[in-house]
Amino acid sequence: MTRLDLLKILVGQARTNGFEFRRWYTTRLGLPWISADAAFTLLEAQRRYYALLFSHEFASAFWKEGAEITFQVPTQSFERALPGGGSATVTRKAFTRRSSRRDAWRYHLREMALAEEPLRYMRKYLAVEEDLDEETEPEQETVPENEKTPKFAKAAAKKAVTQKRQPKPIPTGLPEFLKRPYR
Repeated sequence: MTRLDLLKILVGQARTNGFEFRRWYTTRLGLPWISADAAFTLLEAQRRYYALLFSHEFASAFWKEGAEITFQVPTQSFERALPGGGSATVTRKAFTRRSSRRDAWRYHLREMALAEEPLRYMRKYLAVEEDLDEETEPEQETVPENEKTPKFAKAAAKKAVTQKRQPKPIPTGLPEFLKRPYR
């Protein structure tokens, strides 16, 4: 998927939530409107898509109000007072959190600003037909036992392998224990 295709899909999703691309283009960039294709080409060619991605109007429309978001809480360390009068350092592991907030777009703008490539960050939140095809036909992956992978990764790989197995054929004859005479 090219950058231009990705921009079109992003703006299309934001437009379904009420974003007016033409108005944003003429007011924020101060350029005359020729056509949608010309606008997308200009955004992509001159890398002006950063102005679009970090625009509050676009972000608030792309991540609409009340939509559930998933984000990673980083590892935290802090000092805690002990009952005996001493102090101890507490370290909490990173974890994934899900929430639905009115201002989810603000969180995503912060995370996108920290990301190396903002378009890749945005790509994670798109449901594209290519991704749906990959999900319906998962490829078999084998994980070597000597690799150090987390337990959940090994379990996920094992589950993917077991899902690909063919079902056992239905027996047509009598089982062996029914063929033997009863004593």
